[in-house]
Amino acid sequence: MEIEAIKKLHNQLLTHWNDQNASGMASLFTKDANVIGFDGSQMNGQVQIEEELNQVFADHKTANYVWKVEEIRFLDSKIALLRASVGMIPPEKKEINPSTNAIQSLLAIKQNDSWKISLFQNTPAQFHGRHELVEIMTKELNKLV
Repeated sequence: MEIEAIKKLHNQLLTHWNDQNASGMASLFTKDANVIGFDGSQMNGQVQIEEELNQVFADHKTANYVWKVEEIRFLDSKIALLRASVGMIPPEKKEINPSTNAIQSLLAIKQNDSWKISLFQNTPAQFHGRHELVEIMTKELNKLV
C-alpha cells in the first residue's frame, strides 16, 4: 500500500539520522533533492546531502528523533506529501528537548516504482507566544519515547 511506503520512507530517514548513517539517509533522496534544515541551512542534491551529513555526524553525537506522522496526502499517484511532528532527545538524556521540536514536511515522488524524497523541510515548532502548544506537543511526543 502506498501510504505505508511513504511512512516507511520517513521512518527510514529518521532512523538513519538516529544511527548517524549519512549514506543511508542520502540514498532515500532523488539526485536533485533539496533539504531545508532546522536552522534554515540548505543542502541541494544527493551528493551534497551525503557530504554535509557526514560532516555533521563526524563532529558530534546528534540528538535522536522521536516522531509522529500527522498526515499523508497524495497530490497525484506519483507525488505524496507527509507531515510529521518531531522531537529530539539529546545524547545522554531520556526526554525530549522542547526547544528542538519541529514540524517536518516531506515531498516524495515515485520514480521507477520506488518512492524517493524530493524535498525535506524541518521547521522549528516554537509557537511563539503560545508556550502551551509546545508543552502539549512535547508531552505527546514523550509518550512515544
